[in-house]
This record gives sequence, C-alpha cells and structure tokens, in this order.
Amino acid sequence: MRYYLIVGEASGDLHASRLMQALASKDPAAEFRFFGGDLMSAVGGTRVKHYSELAYMGFVPVLLHLPTILRNMSSCKKDIVAWQPDVVILVDYPGFNLDIAKYVHAHTDIPVYYYISPKIWAWKEWRIKSIKRDVDEMFSILPFEVSFYERKHQYPIHYVGNPTVEEVQHFKNGYHESASDFCLRNGLSIDKPIIALLAGSRKQEIKDNLPAMIEACRPFVDRYQLVLAGAPAISDEYYSQIMCRCATDIPVRRVDNETYALLSHAVAALVTSGTATLETALFDVPQVVCYKTPVPHLIRFAFNHVIQCRYISLVNLIADREIVPELFADRFSVAQIRRELTAILPNGTARESMLADYREVHRRLGDDIAPDNAAALMTRLLDNVK
Repeated sequence: MRYYLIVGEASGDLHASRLMQALASKDPAAEFRFFGGDLMSAVGGTRVKHYSELAYMGFVPVLLHLPTILRNMSSCKKDIVAWQPDVVILVDYPGFNLDIAKYVHAHTDIPVYYYISPKIWAWKEWRIKSIKRDVDEMFSILPFEVSFYERKHQYPIHYVGNPTVEEVQHFKNGYHESASDFCLRNGLSIDKPIIALLAGSRKQEIKDNLPAMIEACRPFVDRYQLVLAGAPAISDEYYSQIMCRCATDIPVRRVDNETYALLSHAVAALVTSGTATLETALFDVPQVVCYKTPVPHLIRFAFNHVIQCRYISLVNLIADREIVPELFADRFSVAQIRRELTAILPNGTARESMLADYREVHRRLGDDIAPDNAAALMTRLLDNVK
C-alpha cells in the first residue's frame, strides 16, 4: 500500500519514522511519500519537503511567512492527489494538517488517519467539528484523550500506547556509553555534572527561552556544566545569533542531535513544554518547565479562564497533578527558574519526590509499543476498506 505522511517538527519526524518502520514490517509492499525529516528519509521513500520549511509558530512568524505556508499547503494537496496514496497519515501539527484533511476529505476518497492527536483539549476545542468531519480514524498516544474524545464528544478513537515510552526504552537498551566517554567525545568536562538545557526545536522557542535558562544557571556554573541540546533543524548560525544575546561569561556547550544521550548523563534539566518534558521524565531527570510567552498576564488570564486544561507539560497532564513546576507566562522569570532548579539539583528539597512521582507517569502510560499497535490497526483497517 501507499502511505503519505505529513509532519511539521522534529518530534513528529521521530514518531513518524518509527511508525513507518512498523508499517513496513506489517506491509512488505509499503511505499512512502512524505513531508518530513531526516529520520523518515532514513527509513525510505520519497521526501517532498523537509519539515523545517513548515515549522512556523506564533502569530507574527506565521503572518510573515504566510505566502510560504500557503504555497506549501497547495503543493502538498496537489502532490497527494497526483500520487493517489491508499491513506494519508497526519502527525500532530494541526494548523497545517487539519487543512490538508479538509481538502482530502472534500476532493478525494482517500482515507485520512491522524497519528498523535492535535491537543484540542487544551486549546481550540472547536476543531473537534473538523476532526469528526475530515478524519476517518484517530490514533491517540495520551491515555487521558480517550475520555475527552469518546465521553465528551462521542468520537471513538484508538489509544495505542505512547511512542516516547518505546523510543526511550529502545535507546536505553542499545546505549552503553559511560558519562566520561560521552563527555570526552563531546569536548565536555568529565569532572562536572551536567545540567541539560532543552530549549525547544523551533527558532522562536529557542530565542524566547534560552537566554533566561542560561542566566538562571549562573550560581551553579562553578559546580555544574551547562549543555544545550541542539535541535536537528536549527543551524549553527541561528544558535550563534541567540548565544550572542546570552551572558557571555557563562560557559555553555552544545551537543547536536543527541538529546537522549545527553539526558542519560544529566542530573537536572531546564525544558520547554512539549514532548521533551515527557522524555526527560522517562530518563528520570528532574526538570523545570520553562516557557516564555508574550503578554504574560493576558496569557495567565486565558489559561485560568479560557484554556481547557490545567497544565502545559505532558508529565503533569498524564499524572493529572503538578509533578514538575511549570514556569510560563507571568511565572517565567530568571529568579523563579533559579529557585526551582535549586530545589531539584542533588540534595535539593524537591528532587526525590519528583523522581518518585515519575513512577506514576510510567504506570499510566503503560508499556504498549505505540507504532506497532498503530501500524497493525492501520493495515487491518485499510485491508477492510479494500
């Protein structure tokens, strides 16, 4: 069968690549065509565009790049129609993907599957109307989404397990490098424990969050080393631009495309919201979630009175309580980040309780292998259609 996949960021590239591997194992005749990244390309098939050409977030960046975004949408729609896949598989990235779903549903008979649901339970819940109309099957990776979709909106979905659980375990099973070897290989000190900085995979996130993260670590640089996790779609030049805005007297090293290895050897982390918060928890690294927003007091008001969820980090959403501190909007400040970081470093007051609470997150996610479950369901559903 022919599978057309669309992702819009680094985490989607990872999840989609694992799904492609699972689909290929179930369907030896599988052909892939995709908007995606390097990990998907490594599996095989034809990449139409790299996700770095799609990944714009925030009102101003989207507005500035609107012509490019619209061109990409148009070319994607035409390419799907021309290639005539057996299924279109959308991976998160709702601003782009729901428009594609609408077009495919209206103009073709190609089924649309969604792997990794848009987080409409947090924001833009009205999108449920278009999902019901345009998405044939939803494959969820978050256990609490089942209640949201099925009980609240009477839209049946499939919970297949969480791919991050399997991806982290897969990495752990095959990774045996010592902390000293990792540090020597990357030009790091072997004498100082690592504080990992996971500042996001998008340019705007890095620009907004990294300077404050670094400054918050100032009191700790005599005892710890700061190591930034370099995102695969971000250039050296962009990182250099951002680092010029940071405190030049605070040493920061960067390790590219090795976030899992970095987390394996970190004692604590400062993390932007997103999949990285869950990855950090699964590596049992205490963390502080940091996310700068524009108009912070307005965002706080919206979060308290408009947005439908209580937390922004996957760790807390899965646990349904605050396990990790969330410093966003009006709570985002260097002083507050520093205070919370102090509490989770070795001998900190919150460190052991956070590590203990991570076990509840593990339990709720389960051990199902999400891409294998999703691939088995997808191929069986598609066979039934034929």
